Amino acid sequence: MVKKTPSKGPRMAHPLSPVLERIARALEQQTSALPEIDLSSADAFVWHAESAALTPVKSVNRVPLALLQGIERQTEQLLDNTRRHADGYPANNALLWGARGAGKSSLVKAVQAEVNKGRKPAARLVLVEIHREDIQSLPRLLARLRETPRRCVLFCDDLSFEGEDQSYKALKAVLDGGLEGRPENVVFYATSNRRHMLARNMIENERTNAIHDNEAVEEKVSLSDRFGLWLGFHNLDQDTYLAIITGYAAAFKIRLPAAELRARAIEWSVTRGARSGRVAWQLIQALAGELKIKIDQSKM
Repeated sequence: MVKKTPSKGPRMAHPLSPVLERIARALEQQTSALPEIDLSSADAFVWHAESAALTPVKSVNRVPLALLQGIERQTEQLLDNTRRHADGYPANNALLWGARGAGKSSLVKAVQAEVNKGRKPAARLVLVEIHREDIQSLPRLLARLRETPRRCVLFCDDLSFEGEDQSYKALKAVLDGGLEGRPENVVFYATSNRRHMLARNMIENERTNAIHDNEAVEEKVSLSDRFGLWLGFHNLDQDTYLAIITGYAAAFKIRLPAAELRARAIEWSVTRGARSGRVAWQLIQALAGELKIKIDQSKM
């Protein structure tokens, strides 16, 4: 006589199973929802952290490199570094720091255009802008750019940190690349009005909390130290400022007598309390408006 094994009945589901299934489905949807990286449609893009998308920029707002005067040394160094990167050779992250309106961001955009001259589309350098408020998403962006064969300059304009902002500590690790290392096809360029990008009160807090003074100094320079290339920008003297005005006026066909243009330029800088490339450009915009001259930078 064969003894029957008693039935165990239906297996009871684990109480956390529905929750785990929902989490798995959400992660699956999030991964599949990421848009594919396609950098073939343009040479410039803007990163949107919320959607993890790169939006192409068809026409970059820039000034031709030849019109950027008074920053010849900075131009030569950044151009050389960028060309090496575009050609597949080692290059440094670059920090452009200094006076407001001195041409820092204009130089980055102008250098990219200069490097791309004469290159085939696939060999052209891509400029990817990340906004300051999205700097926490930098690791995600770098992971995505690693997937593309095109060489990129990742650009953050006016990068600085205030108050209790701790994202600068994450940025330090990202610039070093962590375990994977910085993507070989990416360099990071940033502009800042501050040499070390930290507000004075943040630096003082670090000094107060440090056991030794040298620890405070180390913390102060450790972020900017991640940039192998430092380029300083300073206030213009009057001759350089006037040369920039003259160059802009010639390029955009603003025909005024030299003496009148000089007088307008000096008066303009005095009323604004500064001499800079930005102040010069604002004057050119004002003069072009007065003379009913249209300025199309996309054709420059």
